[in-house]
Amino acid sequence: MAHNLQSRGRLRPVDLARGHGLSTQAVRNYEEAGILPAADRTAHGYRTYTPLHARALDAFLALLPGHGHRTATSVMRAVNEGAVDEAFRLIDESHAQLLDDRRTLEAVEGALRDLGPGSGGTATVTSASEGRFIGPLARELGIRPATLRKWERAGLVRPERDPLTGYRVYGEADVRDAKLAHQLRRGGYPLARIAPVIEQVRSAGGLEPLEATLRDWHDRLSARGRALLAGAAELEAYLRARDEQA
Repeated sequence: MAHNLQSRGRLRPVDLARGHGLSTQAVRNYEEAGILPAADRTAHGYRTYTPLHARALDAFLALLPGHGHRTATSVMRAVNEGAVDEAFRLIDESHAQLLDDRRTLEAVEGALRDLGPGSGGTATVTSASEGRFIGPLARELGIRPATLRKWERAGLVRPERDPLTGYRVYGEADVRDAKLAHQLRRGGYPLARIAPVIEQVRSAGGLEPLEATLRDWHDRLSARGRALLAGAAELEAYLRARDEQA
């Protein structure tokens, strides 16, 4: 870290920038955004920084991967303005979002397991004899036909129409999507959050190919969790340094 290279004295903007792999303009922008405390000025008006600024920059860069630019900026601004409780609230929100995302992943994985081995096909219907009409499918799921029509409007299911009668016909992939939507709805998830999951199943070509997507989803959540820990550690170091100089 840069503060280990410059443990005492004053830092020029270029010193702070180089130590973190940034441009001097980026350092100035971070100061103007409130990410860094205001710099002192020399008699000639040049900015001068301290190891505390290096700590602040360390904290901000560590917060970025887990919280994103907007929240990381808001956290640092709150700390530098003395509103530490507001910074903690923002951090809590990121942790709550991660927990919510984990629960969504668990619900999706559970719903896929509940579909059973025979529900992962990708066949599409070519005639009414190969699919199911809305009434039988609704009874199988224990829902009303109106619910299936609502799901269709939301893009969760895409039944074809029988060319003779105009009735909806649900092929194997449609039945799979309807069952997945039903499981997630039972888990309390709104249609807007179910639609992207259904689209992932379609894009993957079924449930089995989706397993790789779910593994990647799980890995990304784990990486976010670790990034939140790393950001918290650097922020705590910055808070301690601020307290020591207070």
